[in-house]
Parts: sequence; structure tokens; C-alpha cells
Amino acid sequence: MSREALQTAFDLQDCKSFRERYLKPVLADGLIEMTIPDKPNSGLQKYRLTDKG
Repeated sequence: MSREALQTAFDLQDCKSFRERYLKPVLADGLIEMTIPDKPNSGLQKYRLTDKG
């Protein structure tokens, strides 16, 4: 899912707050992973669950 889709699914509006409070912690915990890890700011970036997630 894209960041926008995740944010909409959780009914959250603020992009910066979403990244800091939700996205970064679950990435650090290894619950989700980037589909394009070499380009974290790519407009095509998506996220997927890991086996741990």
C-alpha cells in the first residue's frame, strides 16, 4: 500500500505526524518494509507486511 492509502485507512490527516508516529516505528520494528528501499522518497514507494508483521 502507498503511504496515502495507509493514512486513509487509519483516517489520519497530517502527513508529517503519520510518518513520525506510525510509519517510522513500524519500519524500525521490521513489521513492514519498503518496496523500493533504495529510494525512500520515491513517489512510487509502497509498503508491505513482513513475516514478522
